[in-house]
Amino acid sequence: MPDVIFPGPEGRLEGRFSPPPRPRAPIAMILHPHPQGGGTMNDRITQALYKTFVKRGFGVLRFNFRGVGRSQGTFDNGIGELSDAASALDWVQSFHPEAQTTWIAGFSFGAWIGMQLLMRRPEVRGFISVAPPANMYDFSFLAPCPASGIIVQGTSDEVVTAGAVQKLVDKLRTQKGITIHHDEIRGANHFFEHELDQLMKSVDNYLDMRLSPDSPIR
Repeated sequence: MPDVIFPGPEGRLEGRFSPPPRPRAPIAMILHPHPQGGGTMNDRITQALYKTFVKRGFGVLRFNFRGVGRSQGTFDNGIGELSDAASALDWVQSFHPEAQTTWIAGFSFGAWIGMQLLMRRPEVRGFISVAPPANMYDFSFLAPCPASGIIVQGTSDEVVTAGAVQKLVDKLRTQKGITIHHDEIRGANHFFEHELDQLMKSVDNYLDMRLSPDSPIR
């Protein structure tokens, strides 16, 4: 898993990239939690999401938002971080333009950034949002949400309330043409401290279904 440095809007960004194993392989990008809460690309949920996509034959990038690790710049309340994510996806696509499909996965703050990126990038066909902070940030930009995906939430999350996430899910499910899966992990806190295995089982079951040749969701 090579260390990479690539250009971002405010200087260079640091990442880890697992190159696509074959021509036309799909690509995925994983977005980490809040930089001011200690979030980095080495967060264990970010790493677990990265590894599951690598295992499935994707080219996969995870990277540090501006001001984190060796990434240049300073925290920008989500505006600059969205630009970082767009630049990161551009970088992957610059040498793998023939990718057959693109996925975005994010945890907490990273899920909020990832869902904004969905709105700008029609090539993104699926998303995984773990504990999207629906009680802290406005998600009304998903009008309509352009891709199907899964939202996974812990029932004992002390940071992101399960009720706020349920409202977001209910709203997205009124939209036509997409399918939103929603899994709740009983007893899990915001960091899935003791439930990482259950979280990843939920993610993997969803990816098994979506990536199957006879998946009902394209």
